Amino acid sequence: MTALSVNVNKIATLRNARGGNVPDLIQCSLDIERFGAQGITIHPRPDERHIKYQDARDLKKVIQTELNIEGNPNEKFIALVDEVQPAQVTLVPDAVDAITSNAGWDTIKHEAYLTKIVKHFKDQGIRTSIFVDPTPQMVEGAAKTGVDRIELYTEAYAHGYPTNKEAAVAPYIIAAKKAIELGLGINAGHDLSLENMRYFKDQVPGLLEVSIGHALISESLYMGLENVVNMYKARLTD
Repeated sequence: MTALSVNVNKIATLRNARGGNVPDLIQCSLDIERFGAQGITIHPRPDERHIKYQDARDLKKVIQTELNIEGNPNEKFIALVDEVQPAQVTLVPDAVDAITSNAGWDTIKHEAYLTKIVKHFKDQGIRTSIFVDPTPQMVEGAAKTGVDRIELYTEAYAHGYPTNKEAAVAPYIIAAKKAIELGLGINAGHDLSLENMRYFKDQVPGLLEVSIGHALISESLYMGLENVVNMYKARLTD
């Protein structure tokens, strides 16, 4: 079974647009868990433009499933993860001014740096994952760092799915098989949606977890959070 971790950044964006606490990020996260999600993902940026660092602290106190904190491991991020102790940390090479994540790590170029960061978190018992593009070389580089899992960056798949889904998913199948060969767990995320999720799950072997935020929250505007969470779960378990 593939676990669903819901990224709640967009709920935080909506809250921050007016100040105050509407919608209530913590209550929404608890509701998402109650509706059946197996995890909550947050991606705090240094400027706290959506998820605030205090949100991470508050969520840790109440989340009953798994809290996944993702982001670029700068000093501030590392200190937050050290303090909060989430179930999983996902290392993402996003620039400070990036609207959203737009590339995986060059795990060959940054092998020494990533190895140091991975060891730092694993020594504390935190499961670590590295965000990578779907190429065997990047998967191999990730394995050399000692990481537990990779998260496959799925924007290219989502972009190609409407016109040629077989070609769009092909690199991910190859990358996943390489990860399995190397003993790595496999997560995936970015632009996965109700439209393209089932095919990806059916085609990519060893998929342990997907992290979905923008599409899920957007779809929920029309169909409601509870309905949409359960629609994703159906696509991940059927």
